[in-house]
Amino acid sequence: MNSFEHALTFRKELLISGKYRIIRRIGGGSFGDIYLGINISNGEEVAVKVESIKARHPQLLYESRVYKMLQGGIGIPHIRWYGYEKDHNILVMDLLGPSLEDLFNFCSRQFTIKTVLMLADQMLGRVEFIHCKCFIHRDIKPDNFLMGIGRHCNKLYMIDFGLAKKFRDLRTRTHISYREDKNLTGTARYASINAHLGIEQSRRDDMESLGYVLMYFNRGSLPWQGLKAITKKQKYERISEKKMSTPVEVLCKGFPAEFAMYLNYCRGLTFDEAPDYMYLRQLFRILFRTMNYQYDYTFDWTILRQRKQHMEAGAAPADRRSPSVQRRAAQQPSQPPPNNEVKSVHVTNDSAANKQPVKGHQSVSQLKKKLTAIS
Repeated sequence: MNSFEHALTFRKELLISGKYRIIRRIGGGSFGDIYLGINISNGEEVAVKVESIKARHPQLLYESRVYKMLQGGIGIPHIRWYGYEKDHNILVMDLLGPSLEDLFNFCSRQFTIKTVLMLADQMLGRVEFIHCKCFIHRDIKPDNFLMGIGRHCNKLYMIDFGLAKKFRDLRTRTHISYREDKNLTGTARYASINAHLGIEQSRRDDMESLGYVLMYFNRGSLPWQGLKAITKKQKYERISEKKMSTPVEVLCKGFPAEFAMYLNYCRGLTFDEAPDYMYLRQLFRILFRTMNYQYDYTFDWTILRQRKQHMEAGAAPADRRSPSVQRRAAQQPSQPPPNNEVKSVHVTNDSAANKQPVKGHQSVSQLKKKLTAIS
């Protein structure tokens, strides 16, 4: 029992930096624990991330420095205070809502295409922002994307920068060197193929991992989940083998071709190549518009929460269809979506992506011509 748990158990007041009162533990992991705190001067709730000074791999100080360099970005939590108290490193930051993994489970592990596309747009924006600040995340997964609370409940936040790394020197603008002797950093389920192969990670790896997250939301699981192995190393090897032997078209079968196009594009990027973020966002935005969805921030969990509120109020719906069918029906637009896409699209040539068109659909080069025509 650490000093925080001891104080809470015996109802002792625990103040951080003389102004944040610890209320209760709300989460944790290998790094330490997260507590709900309250600013005693204005009653504002905050998240307090705590790490023991005896941690085998301390990362909170480094993470606080990364957050500091990312401050001001949309979807980046605001840091209130970092310091050392009671034998712990402590980071006080914005209190956020549930993670996308939490919400995926809340929705019975089924997201509609509309929800996936609305999330994809925000997720791509967050990744592009940290890349423009010369950082790669290296642990893209649903647990590291959280929705906001209150008036920010529809805004997606990116968290957990303990494994983030600079890919470019801020002064010289020199890209990190290509290497092939690296251990896997991040979460194996969503890691890129190159990361499995021991290749130094760069921007392309974050982008590929994001593609696996989107297909996880589409499918409910990925083909390399649940593989059995005796050791962690053997499990990573099995995941890597399954990932490499599963063609993108098989992984994305039954879903709009844009998801396969996204992954083929990301896998075709070279080590130090800058992804065309706008092209990728427009890829999904045009699909969203083609499917006549409204960008109204009505996510699957929004509909489920509304239904539960109606039931609790004694107005249980008579609709006996399955939850997923009801959500899809509820998300059909009653009018054309607003034309709120970005009007100007910067398109670059990418020969690697052009070599992998999806049968029955437009190739990447054809789609880029279309994007240029409508801009």
